[in-house]
Parts: sequence; structure tokens; C-alpha cells
Amino acid sequence: MVIPAGISSVAVLIAGEMAKKTVGRRPRKRAEQLRAIETRTAILNAAISEFAEKGFGGASIRAIADRLGLQHPLITYHYRSKDILWRAAAEHAFAQIRAEWDISAPMESDLSPLARLRQEYTTLFRYTVAFPEFHRFMRQETLTNNPRLKWVAEVILAPLLGRLLPQIVEAQRQGLLPVVDPILFHYMMVSLTATLSEFGPEMQVTSGLSSENPKVVEAYWSLVDDMIFGKEWKQLAKAHKR
Repeated sequence: MVIPAGISSVAVLIAGEMAKKTVGRRPRKRAEQLRAIETRTAILNAAISEFAEKGFGGASIRAIADRLGLQHPLITYHYRSKDILWRAAAEHAFAQIRAEWDISAPMESDLSPLARLRQEYTTLFRYTVAFPEFHRFMRQETLTNNPRLKWVAEVILAPLLGRLLPQIVEAQRQGLLPVVDPILFHYMMVSLTATLSEFGPEMQVTSGLSSENPKVVEAYWSLVDDMIFGKEWKQLAKAHKR
């Protein structure tokens, strides 16, 4: 090592040690950030399950901590109140859905409105099947007229509808979907995506069919796909192949 004039060898050694510590800190910092993200994700998923089971009034941060085997203060460190935690959980769930939409049906792609809708509602269905607590979490808020329902409608649902409704209108204009108020079509689709989550336990008792069985899941969504998108979708698929 060449030591510049005026710099002592001790200073160089100190600088070298500090540089090593700085380099060593970066991986540790990234690891700490990753652990924090994983902790928040676990908290939010557990919160959705707790709110889905007990509703906002019956749920508690302490019970959410117990689900994870965490200390209560660790959750309040990340989310200061139950209301803040509920809102963060809602944003977390819908962010995952939007992220999947951006992968399977990106707005800048050349997908037709009908094809994009088909992908978007399929994504919503897959998410709800994989995480049925999500549907129950949202359903709890529809039981009463409360500030959380108004907040989620304004902050989260409005942008989603702003994406979906124009696609529905255009597919209707092309004669590919029934002509009805697009919001009615949307909520019909939402109810269809949530059917297995809503009626899975009852279906298990009445028929022995499990909503967790992949064959049942595929058979159900194939039925919905055929009923809603039907021959119009098949015609578009054939035209695209030509």
C-alpha cells in the first residue's frame, strides 16, 4: 500500500478497518431489511386471518401476536393501532392482486379488453382460493356501515374499478359481454371468484367435495370461464391463432 504524504500508518489502518466494517454492514443491513419485510408480511397475513375470523371488533393485536408467537410490542412497533393494522392488511392483500395483474395482464400489452378481464378475474379467483381468509376479511366489513368500508372503497377499490370498468364497457361494446351496468357485472364476477371460499365448508358436508382439491378448483373455474367468456373467448382465441 502506498501511503500519501502526511497520512500516518495508524490512520491508514484505522481507515482500512472502518472500510471493512462499512462493507460488512451492507449485507447485514440488507438481511435486517429482509427480515423486517418478512416480519411485516407475516403480521399482515395473520391480521387478515384474525379479522376474517372475529371481525374488527373481536380481533385484537395481542391475539394476532399469539398466532405468530411474537411479543405484542413487536406488532405495535410496526403498526401503532388496530385500525392502522387493518388498513395495512387491506392494502397488503390488494397490492398482491394488483402485482399479479401487472404480470398476467399488463395494461401496456396488446391483450383485448375481454382477454385482460379474463386474466384479471382469474387472478382474483386464484388468490382467493389460495388465501380464503381474504374474502372473509372483506365480507366482515360489509356487515356494518363503518369507516373502514368507506376508506377501502375510496382508497383501494376505486382505483381497481377505474381499471376494470372501462374494460367491461369496451367488451360490452364489442358484443362480447352481456349489456348490463358494468358495476353489476363486476360484482357478479367477484361473487363467483369467492364461491369456493364462501361455500367450501358447506360443499364439503353436502357432497364430500373439497374446495382445496385442485381438481375441484379447476373444474369450478372452467365452468365459470365457459359460462362468462364462453364461445366469444374461444372465437377470439381462434382468430388470434390465424
